[in-house]
Amino acid sequence: MKIAIGADHAGFLLKESLMRELARLGHVVADHGTNTQESCDYPDFASAVGRDVAQGRADLGVLVCLTGTGMAIAANKVAGVRAVWGASPDQVRMARAHNDANVLALGAKYVSAEAANAMLESFLGTGFEGGRHQRRVGKIGAIEQAGCAEADQEPNT
Repeated sequence: MKIAIGADHAGFLLKESLMRELARLGHVVADHGTNTQESCDYPDFASAVGRDVAQGRADLGVLVCLTGTGMAIAANKVAGVRAVWGASPDQVRMARAHNDANVLALGAKYVSAEAANAMLESFLGTGFEGGRHQRRVGKIGAIEQAGCAEADQEPNT
């Protein structure tokens, strides 16, 4: 698979570790930076990775900042991105299987390299289940298409 990856200064070291893991697993990596620990702005990297995923230049994306939250928020502004903040391998697996998450955001302050690798492997090793989940992901896309206006469909209660 081709994986787009990006980090800000706070996520730089973990990003470098994840890139080594991705290479070890045989994936092609598109590194969108940053390449130093000098202060920089996370939305720049979230946007670059998000565009790669949304436009099909990468199969999946991985982002790292201090908490992972800012990256997830910024990436989710790119149409077609379904970024998830990684908390555990099981949570990441469910996000892929049920929500078709295509970008994983990690917080370098809160996860070790080992925990990040475990979430990465779960993210890469899980496919979207489709079925009833496809209808729900479709509704997310409808909200996105409507520009955050109410979707035309009634909520399924």
